[in-house]
Amino acid sequence: MSAKYTSVLLLIQLMSYFSNGSCGKVLVWPTEYSHWINIKMILNELIKRGHEVTVLTSSASILIDPSKESTIKFEIFPTSFSKDELEDIFMKLVKEWTYDAPRDSFWKYFSKVQNILKLYSDAIEKLCRDAVYNKKMMMKLQESKFDLVLADAIGPCGELLSELLKIPLVYSLRFVPGYTTEKYSGGLSFPPSYVPVILSELSDQMTFTERVKNMIYVLYFDFWFQTFDEKRWNQFYSEVLGRPTTLYELMGKADMWLIRTYWDLEFPRPTLPNFDFVGGLHCKPAKPLPKEMEDFVKSSGENGIVVFSLGSMVSNITDNKANMIASALAQIPQKVLWRYEGKKPDTLGPNTRLYKWLPQNDLLGHPKAKAFVTHGGANGIYEAIYHGIPMVGIPLFGEQADNIAHMKVKGAAVQLEFKTVSTSDLLQALKTVINDPSYKENAMRLSKIHHDRPIKPLDLAVFWIEYVMRHKGAKHLRPALHDLSWYQYYSLDVIGFLLACVATVVFIITKSCVFCYQTFFKTEKKKKRE
Repeated sequence: MSAKYTSVLLLIQLMSYFSNGSCGKVLVWPTEYSHWINIKMILNELIKRGHEVTVLTSSASILIDPSKESTIKFEIFPTSFSKDELEDIFMKLVKEWTYDAPRDSFWKYFSKVQNILKLYSDAIEKLCRDAVYNKKMMMKLQESKFDLVLADAIGPCGELLSELLKIPLVYSLRFVPGYTTEKYSGGLSFPPSYVPVILSELSDQMTFTERVKNMIYVLYFDFWFQTFDEKRWNQFYSEVLGRPTTLYELMGKADMWLIRTYWDLEFPRPTLPNFDFVGGLHCKPAKPLPKEMEDFVKSSGENGIVVFSLGSMVSNITDNKANMIASALAQIPQKVLWRYEGKKPDTLGPNTRLYKWLPQNDLLGHPKAKAFVTHGGANGIYEAIYHGIPMVGIPLFGEQADNIAHMKVKGAAVQLEFKTVSTSDLLQALKTVINDPSYKENAMRLSKIHHDRPIKPLDLAVFWIEYVMRHKGAKHLRPALHDLSWYQYYSLDVIGFLLACVATVVFIITKSCVFCYQTFFKTEKKKKRE
């Protein structure tokens, strides 16, 4: 066949492919900071494959800038929040969780965390109200006939949009504090004997004492802790839909849950068909560094470099803490690239350079990278796993302590406490992960696990989104437990029925024995009288 006819045939096949609805329209309810970075990777890949992506965002969005040229479409709704006000809420959340939550007291710590999350919950609810009560915009969304809603479960509202627009819902999720979303909405099982509760910092190999601790966490999160202000959300959702409903009921209707971890970070635990693990979907091979940075990295010689970053949400730290860190870094032979905004520490050594931004993935993928000092955010953890770099973890808030605890158990990290870490602690930790070969070996082992997958995590995430669009949902993957009441789920009605049956049989047998005995006794007594 000539090239001309081959080209025509391919064109016809492509036209047929697109006309059959293989490319869809995706509506996105995003969140901020690292969560936006993750979901944006999925959106860019969807667009590459011909899908139309629209991000529903408020006028106060912190990271999303619709004015910049982008292949992503943006639907902006007005809100009473200003960008600065919304950013202040997030910064207050980080500051209070990092500095004010007393980690030495279980009850005080989680009481403080719950108060912090209530502030966040109220802010997200306000944004959601501004969106769904914008009649003009909602009518436009209805007319656009989207095929799917993609949302991050850490910021509710996507499930309400899905219900209002009557289209399938896919979640992208790292975790929700208190694990109630995954357990009660998703239907995941969390056996406390070997599945550590999020924020517990435990492993799956627990001692008796640790299992007691894990059970306390389970009971606390089940009966006391609330990630979101459930009463307000339930009332709000019921008001919008005109019928009684709850936040977790609507979240439970999600067709697919894309969990942003994998078995290199997670411990094995029960899962369900509509859950899949796409950890590290943002990871990619390292690109060349800027010339000035490359020259500095090369000047490290055989000693190599250390990459230091506490994430995008921590712009600066106290002068005392900065000087303590700088003093430790000055005492190692490696060159250090430190992401830091603030006053230059007085103890900064000649081997350390400060940057407001770092090409973190490219540095960790550089042959001279020896260690990564990190706050334990999932994005940074996965970049280190991807490139096989051992870590020194200094967790600040959220799931970061759990991430670092998991890496510590797996032998790829040393964990330090942010509030109490000293110069000697940091110096010793760096020497340990750099000079003890077991840390590098374990990091490389996790890297091999990460790369040894039948399909890349980003491709897997996009596959499931396209799968849900192709099948107009994925209800066939959702377990029947969503249709059961709590007593049916635990088979309490069946157990009660069986116990009643046993009790009835025992009662009948007992009564029969008594009757037979009495009859026999009366007969014998009558014979004796005769």
